[in-house]
Amino acid sequence: MHNQNTVRVRFAPSPTGPLHMGGVRTALFNYLFARKQKGTFILRIEDTDQTRYVKGAEDYIIEALKWCGLEFDEGPVQGGEFGPYRQSERKKIYRKFADRLVESGHAYYAFDTSEELDAARKAAEAKGQTFSYNSKNRLSMQNSLALPKDDVKQRMAKEVPYVIRFKMPEDDVLVEDEDMIRGKVSFRTSELDDKVLFKADGMPTYHLANVVDDHLMEITHVIRGEEWLPSMPLHVLLYRAFGWDKPVFAHLPLILKPQGKGKLSKRDGDKLGFPVFPLKWTDPDTGEVSAGYREDGYFPEAFLNMLAFLGWNPGTDQEIFMPEQLIEAFSFDKVNKAGARFDPEKARWFNHQHLLMKTDEVLASLFGPVLVEKGIIPPPVDRLARIVGLVKERVSFVNELWDQSSFFFVAPETYDEKVVKKRWKGDIPAFIQELTEVFDGYDGEWEAMTLKEKVSGLINQKQLNFGGVMNCLRLALVGGSFGPDLFTIIEILGRDEVTERITKAVNTLGV
Repeated sequence: MHNQNTVRVRFAPSPTGPLHMGGVRTALFNYLFARKQKGTFILRIEDTDQTRYVKGAEDYIIEALKWCGLEFDEGPVQGGEFGPYRQSERKKIYRKFADRLVESGHAYYAFDTSEELDAARKAAEAKGQTFSYNSKNRLSMQNSLALPKDDVKQRMAKEVPYVIRFKMPEDDVLVEDEDMIRGKVSFRTSELDDKVLFKADGMPTYHLANVVDDHLMEITHVIRGEEWLPSMPLHVLLYRAFGWDKPVFAHLPLILKPQGKGKLSKRDGDKLGFPVFPLKWTDPDTGEVSAGYREDGYFPEAFLNMLAFLGWNPGTDQEIFMPEQLIEAFSFDKVNKAGARFDPEKARWFNHQHLLMKTDEVLASLFGPVLVEKGIIPPPVDRLARIVGLVKERVSFVNELWDQSSFFFVAPETYDEKVVKKRWKGDIPAFIQELTEVFDGYDGEWEAMTLKEKVSGLINQKQLNFGGVMNCLRLALVGGSFGPDLFTIIEILGRDEVTERITKAVNTLGV
């Protein structure tokens, strides 16, 4: 047994497809709590539902969490003393616990065929009711509570298929429990049905496997999504039926659509053009590709920062947190009960803020491969870092640096017609042409300030319009009226490139 004070939490996804960002947020809150409490963080793969198993989903889940930097202490990859950590490999364990509940009178065998259950459902619908297998009607169904003992024995001997159902108390019992986020939660057993715990295929359902595994793995806190709240009374009753101490529950708020109504889904992302999965996912059956935060250029720490704020708030003005700071600041009393609206613009904003926190050298090393893809040999790191530093304020993602700085690497092929029409006239084009000789013969230091002084002096001498000249010179060098400080561009491009571009512009646009 572990020391009772040691926090042990688990993230227990099902490999039924890619991990939704809501799942990553659940993993994140488990992780932050475990790290803050110096506890243990466990990954358990809940693959008991073999019909919904999707090839590649488990690997995807593991890779996604690794990209996010959420490291597990125990799990299917690294093992641990409470393994195996895949429910399908724990199959032998569950049967004896299901039998134990039958022996203690907390569960029973049910032989109803799917046809019989369908008929009961249709009969209820005909009366305008919803069928529920519960304490009110179970004695009229085909189960070990209603059938004679001999009949049950015979069916078992003949291996007639059956499921094991939980027996909800006949009296209307109030099930109360404390939730770390919601405070006191209470349910009435009269409103609950006799859930299947063990299926005819020899596999447990989520409810049984989950409770048994949490007990055997000594989980102290169960932190999961709000959608599991309706299962809470059954789980509490199962702990009681087994005579086990139950963990502390925390049900996280839903992540809502950007409009605020309803749960965020993949369709919302497809419609509005943002990812809902951490990594790109290719459906093994249809080949359909879904976008991922990683491939869209998000930094994992920005993605986590954004997710943490979906439902949690530090209670201060600080919004930008690195993972270590999130661990330090996290607590459940700052998690909201109400659903959290996802805002794609805010997600981009978080990435922009994290991008600005990186040094120009780091950004340059990330930008290098983007240039290589464009067929450009990246300049030396110090020069590239300088270029990045000039434009980073304008971008949210590393790949956007190209849009803001491409003119440093490629001379313009065309010139903005509006600017040409408005500016390229009078004495200015001839003066721009003269500048090639000025730059060629310039023997001062090739740096922005001194170059600016030199050119400004000439403009004053000729009594030309300073703004007009600057606009035309910028047009010649970058192809339009955009980009950072002009003389910094001239300094970085270097003498040969500057004169070459001016000559090309004069030849194209005329004097």
